[in-house]
Amino acid sequence: MDTSTCFHCGTEVSRQDVIRFDEKDFCCTGCKTVYEIFSQNDLTCYYDFQSAPGATPSDINGKYDFLTDDKIVTKLLEFEEASTHIVSLYIPHIHCSSCIWILENLHKLQPGIGSSQVNFPAKTVRITFNPDQISLKTIVELLSSIGYEPYISLENYEGDKHKIDRSLIYKIGVAFFSFGNIMLLSFPEYFEVEEFWINQYRGFFRWLIFFLSLPPLVYSASGYYVSAWKSIRAKMLNIEIPIALGIIIMFVRSTVDIVMDYGQGFFDSMCGLIFFMLLGKLFQQKTYNFLSFERDYKSYFPIAITKILPNGEEEPVQVYDIVKGDRLLIRNQELIPVDGILISEKASIDYSFVTGEAVAIEKKSGDKIYAGGKQIGKVIEMEVLFSVSQSYLTQLWSNDVFQKKLESQHKNITDRISHYFTPALLLLAFVSFAFWIFINVDTAFNVFTAILIVACPCALALTAPFTLGNVLRIMGNRKLYLKNALVIEQMAKVDTIVFDKTGTITTNKKTAITYEGNELNSEELYLLKNTLRGSNHPLSRRLYDYLPPQKKATVTHFEEITGKGVFATVEGHDIKLGSSQFLKHLSENTHKKTKVHVEIDGVYKGSYVFNNQYREGLEQLFDQLSTQYQLVVLSGDNDGERKILEKMLPTGTTLVFNQKPEEKLAYIETLQNQGKNVMMVGDGLNDAGALAQSNIGISISENVNVFSPACDGILDATQFSKIAFFMQYSRNAMKTIYMSFGVSLLYNVVGLSFAVTGNLLPIVAAIIMPLSTITIVSFVTLMSNWYARRNYR
Repeated sequence: MDTSTCFHCGTEVSRQDVIRFDEKDFCCTGCKTVYEIFSQNDLTCYYDFQSAPGATPSDINGKYDFLTDDKIVTKLLEFEEASTHIVSLYIPHIHCSSCIWILENLHKLQPGIGSSQVNFPAKTVRITFNPDQISLKTIVELLSSIGYEPYISLENYEGDKHKIDRSLIYKIGVAFFSFGNIMLLSFPEYFEVEEFWINQYRGFFRWLIFFLSLPPLVYSASGYYVSAWKSIRAKMLNIEIPIALGIIIMFVRSTVDIVMDYGQGFFDSMCGLIFFMLLGKLFQQKTYNFLSFERDYKSYFPIAITKILPNGEEEPVQVYDIVKGDRLLIRNQELIPVDGILISEKASIDYSFVTGEAVAIEKKSGDKIYAGGKQIGKVIEMEVLFSVSQSYLTQLWSNDVFQKKLESQHKNITDRISHYFTPALLLLAFVSFAFWIFINVDTAFNVFTAILIVACPCALALTAPFTLGNVLRIMGNRKLYLKNALVIEQMAKVDTIVFDKTGTITTNKKTAITYEGNELNSEELYLLKNTLRGSNHPLSRRLYDYLPPQKKATVTHFEEITGKGVFATVEGHDIKLGSSQFLKHLSENTHKKTKVHVEIDGVYKGSYVFNNQYREGLEQLFDQLSTQYQLVVLSGDNDGERKILEKMLPTGTTLVFNQKPEEKLAYIETLQNQGKNVMMVGDGLNDAGALAQSNIGISISENVNVFSPACDGILDATQFSKIAFFMQYSRNAMKTIYMSFGVSLLYNVVGLSFAVTGNLLPIVAAIIMPLSTITIVSFVTLMSNWYARRNYR
């Protein structure tokens, strides 16, 4: 019967059942409706990425009525504020670039949806929406109507994972069963036991082998056929095409052999080929899962938060030590690491880290506050509802709002090679087949199949991601936490490193602090200590630790002006702390030391003088870096320590002082305009703009919970002296990638030379293929681990 293909989902449908609309054929009203929706909203580009990418929408009438229950909806939401809700939905149908494109353009289909981001490996979409304009039920019904029905299970959202997909294991089991039994039944043929075949057993066993080969052919290898077919329909040539072609050729040739009584064919080789290729795929999958596990559960923010002990004392603790019921102190500009209940009277929370919107939200005592918010203003206290979710913090940090446009050179190399690899491979296979067919038919088929299998570029494709993933993990173990693998590539290109001074090359630990001016009485110290309690600036933290303990006071107003100072109202008294320019008092004296000036109720009191303690190993670090990088120190302080730094640091180090935050950003932009690849190392407080502007921004984490969401990496302060190692290690990682590219290409050249000359059987090629992947993974693992141990002391 004459059939047609549905324009939306690709289903074959008889001509008499076709629904014709807009000169296109559809299999059902559902598919036609989806097309109409896309067409009316100017989203027909959906069909440009891949032919017939959609799925037939299912009838969901009444299925999601439970989403009108606010209690249930609250359990599903990741983030819930008055005008912003965020939910992550698991969508099993996500399978191609068209799916990603349409799901990230949901805002064009439905007002009220702000943004949507697809996590392709996890098959989830994270949707930000306005509950005043659209409900979660409406979103789910919209997704279902366009063929992307989400899987919603409350058990899943309470902590259980999605069902594990074991289909690959089952396929390997079926292929192994058939492969083993076919080899067993083929022993008489292998050993040419003619006596055994005198009777009718020869035909019986050959047809038994034939039927045993069908499950691997139809079931185990089905993924290769589906991928190859989608590739052909999309007018692309992926590596699955030669693999699928090789399997089919072997089956057809083997079937002809037993029908015509030429021999038993290659059924054992075909099943062995499928088994070993699936084994290689399983190895690759396990490898990626291992790296994903390392990233999700061992890559945490090395940031500390202040915990209030039962006796009222304050103690800095690591975020992963926080448990439900703990009481936390959150200072100005600090990140809220966990969901909790606000204890303080009121708070102003900036959720731009979560939503991308920088409008602060006012909260009152008893309100729920969410992880990822940033406290603006005076210090607040909160009670923890849930312990920190490291994967959630990583997700916030990796929010596309803060991603830089980093391009992977090696991904492009792999893509370019793969783009030409398949057509070249097919051409070589057919030319070799045509040559050998006139010499030996059996050899011709062996050559054709061996070429298609042995040259699989799986190892080539795995080289860059596995190397960078392994390096990412190793750096994390050494307390440099990078946002993604592309940062490693960019680090290898850096030629200029810019350091902030205060809190970066200087330490925040207690140092020699002296006071100049009118002596402060106990009440003034009390006011000063409580003002400093809400500030996160490195000098504020050092001065807060330096002053004697005081009782807590009520701060009615708190304002911290970045790069200048703090203004607060404590129990009716106005306190100003900061630079002399901020206080508009006297200018810096001739000694030009680092100072924090104090003014209480409009009366200038004096200043605290800081003798900066530079980080251990600073001189050696700059000596190591100066041989390969242009070094710059940018500081918001005066140049009082210029002579000290000139003596400490190598000749040629550029020292720039009195820089406001916006001037730091402009300085880095100027370097970039000169063609420099700039890495900025700062404390994340006054350097947020500079960290975002630089090619790579690294935030130093000590004992405060502050860094820029736009930074590309977080370095534990204890590892500051190891920056030279990390820079060298990133270059060695690139070297490892190029070496493994060479090994992979060498393997393909050698394998093809044997295959073309007829000296490589298909079954041997199938065994070699996963071995090549294992070789590459082993090589990059050994090299990256060796480089990691080589210079890390």
